[in-house]
Amino acid sequence: MSDESKDPKQELTIESQGWTRRKIFDAAALTSLGVAATALTMERASAAPQEEKHEPKPPEPLEDFKYDLEKQTHWVGPGGSAKEATAEEFPVSQSIAGVSMRLEAGGIRELHWHSLAAEWAYMLEGRCRATVITPEGQADIADFGVGDTWYFPRGHGHILQNLGPGPCHFLLVFDNGHFSEFGTFSVTDWIANTPPDVLSRNLGLPATAFAQFPKKELYIGPGNVPPQTMEALRNVDIEPGQSNHKYRLDHTPARTYPGGTEHMVSSVEFPIQTTLTAVKMTLQPGALREMHWHPHADEWQYYVKGRSRIRIFGSHGRVKTEEFAPGQVAFIKQGYGHYVEQLGDEPTEILILFNSGVYQEISLSNWLGGNPVSMLQTNFPGISRAMIDQLPKKEVGIIGKKA
Repeated sequence: MSDESKDPKQELTIESQGWTRRKIFDAAALTSLGVAATALTMERASAAPQEEKHEPKPPEPLEDFKYDLEKQTHWVGPGGSAKEATAEEFPVSQSIAGVSMRLEAGGIRELHWHSLAAEWAYMLEGRCRATVITPEGQADIADFGVGDTWYFPRGHGHILQNLGPGPCHFLLVFDNGHFSEFGTFSVTDWIANTPPDVLSRNLGLPATAFAQFPKKELYIGPGNVPPQTMEALRNVDIEPGQSNHKYRLDHTPARTYPGGTEHMVSSVEFPIQTTLTAVKMTLQPGALREMHWHPHADEWQYYVKGRSRIRIFGSHGRVKTEEFAPGQVAFIKQGYGHYVEQLGDEPTEILILFNSGVYQEISLSNWLGGNPVSMLQTNFPGISRAMIDQLPKKEVGIIGKKA
């Protein structure tokens, strides 16, 4: 049958129903878009995060806080030796660096200055002489024996020489953990790297004379023992230093506790010492330096004699325990709770530095004494009033040997 013979009443054309080919195409496009949108919605719904329980991230483990300084062999020469503990060797010690330095009789730590840190020192053995120049053009010279300390602010030029007759040994501490003793500004290094004509104009010698000067940094060098009587400075008209760089730590009155003693020097006793506080602590056998923390400073320890055990608390149930012996260093971060437990039959002697010129401490004993009984009963459920009454009410410092 031909198309012309079809009954128009039985078959309606698309056009007769009001649909054009353009409308059909548009409708198809919309239908496809709707299907795609529905699929995208379903995909997003399936990918949407379901309700989850967010577990807290586990805390980082406590860092190693022990370093064996005296076992190092960093620098050795005919005039002496130096071993250091910086943040590179001892990563936890970001704020304080230390150096164990020895000079042979007559040996010198040459003229130098530090751009990144102030220098504190404690004489452990022998005697040495030091001179220092200040930005005000003032000069100071002093001799140091066992138990004496010095403090040279950042940038102050200085030199050290062993007075003999034997070797001398001192501990240097710097208020910057990233400071390296092997990166100081030394006079021989500066002169060796300056043109001779400039040196001639500046220092008044012929340019040829500087060929006799060291070709590289001396750092620590051998020398003759200087006169025991302190020599005059070359410039007799130079103004003497108005800020004393020397403090006789061992000759000051000690804080005495049942279990030991503490000699302390801060900016209060030694005004030039603005960035560090130092303590020489002696623990008698069986003693305990009570549980405490320092709210505003890190703590750096060097073991001179004897042994001890330290346990640090770093929140989130994190604790770490180490034992220390002579020549080893401990570092306790600001705010970390800790105690020091003496070990062995001989007293333990420790040099302690804090990176603040003002000393602060909070003891657990003081804290407990600074609260009402009812609060402590609530804080420690099940603890009787009788037990709370036995708790300490004030700082003990160093607790004596347990009976």
